[in-house]
Amino acid sequence: MQTQRTQLNFEGQSIFVGIDVHLKSWSVSILTENLHHKTFSQPPKPEDLSAYLKANFQGAKYFSAYEAGFCGLWSHYKLVELGISNMVINPADVPTTQKEQMQKTDAVDSKKIARSLRAGELKGIYIPCQKTLEDRSLIRVRNSIVKDLVRIKQRIKSMLYFHGIEYPPEFQGGSGHWSKRFLNWLKGIQLQYPTGTAALGLFIKEAEQQRALLLEATKQIKALSTSDSYAKNVELITSTPGIGLITGMLFLTEIESISRFENTDKFAGLVGLVPNCNSSGANERIGEITPRGHSYLRKSLIESAWIAARIDPALTLAYHNYCKRMEPNKAIVRIARKLLNRIHSVLKNEKMYEKCIVK
Repeated sequence: MQTQRTQLNFEGQSIFVGIDVHLKSWSVSILTENLHHKTFSQPPKPEDLSAYLKANFQGAKYFSAYEAGFCGLWSHYKLVELGISNMVINPADVPTTQKEQMQKTDAVDSKKIARSLRAGELKGIYIPCQKTLEDRSLIRVRNSIVKDLVRIKQRIKSMLYFHGIEYPPEFQGGSGHWSKRFLNWLKGIQLQYPTGTAALGLFIKEAEQQRALLLEATKQIKALSTSDSYAKNVELITSTPGIGLITGMLFLTEIESISRFENTDKFAGLVGLVPNCNSSGANERIGEITPRGHSYLRKSLIESAWIAARIDPALTLAYHNYCKRMEPNKAIVRIARKLLNRIHSVLKNEKMYEKCIVK
């Protein structure tokens, strides 16, 4: 006599889960190899999802994916820890129909992620280790402090213009701006009424606080650069012309390992120094650099390229040759690409950079 089975066995089967992550809830779609199981909303807890999968699909292999965004990678680490093979994807890489674009909901988004995951159409982004993420946050915090300091300086400058206060001759033309003498001069300004003087004083205090924070962040980054994890690569990357300690640490923490790039084209793709192209039939159009890329790295690299173009003979010659047929702002992008190739070379080959000699 046969006994009735009370538990399903999914041994050897795969379950695909698409997750649309939000602050207070997750929209989850679950697909088996042949059908759509369920779409539902749950609290943003990987443990709840793991418990549901194990209760309903015992013995199966679990695959999940969600889009990179504000939630970071803690969910990925936890899902993997719970036995779910998770993938974090670029939102722009999820195949989407026009209907899904016009009728966009959380449920639709989770379904298309699960569908594309099952079809093998998704490619995950690179996942760094937790230490690299936290090291990276220190450099990013410093960048935020620099931006805040620039804003407060602009506010002080606007307030001075608004009240018709001119710089003394020794500070004309930007010379000595934001030095200790300049700050002492700012503190000595007296507006017509106490409220105006107090407002300016608050701005000055904020600027001083931001300067102190910037100094502290810079010291922390310098200390990190001398650690065993970074000391050797910092020495290599800063041997490249135009690359200083802060920019070097930015690159090292953002890429984690140069070995993840097969060639310089892959490296340039991450930074965003590859051109757009739009070709059809006999028409081939090569456009500007792609907007897709790492904005922090691209901005820092182009700033470094201006310095490198002045101090490296080979790059100086290349820059002037480019300027004969294009605008300087476009020429410096080509120099930035050459500089990026140099960074790749010194890190890949573990050899200090040597300036080229132009005869």
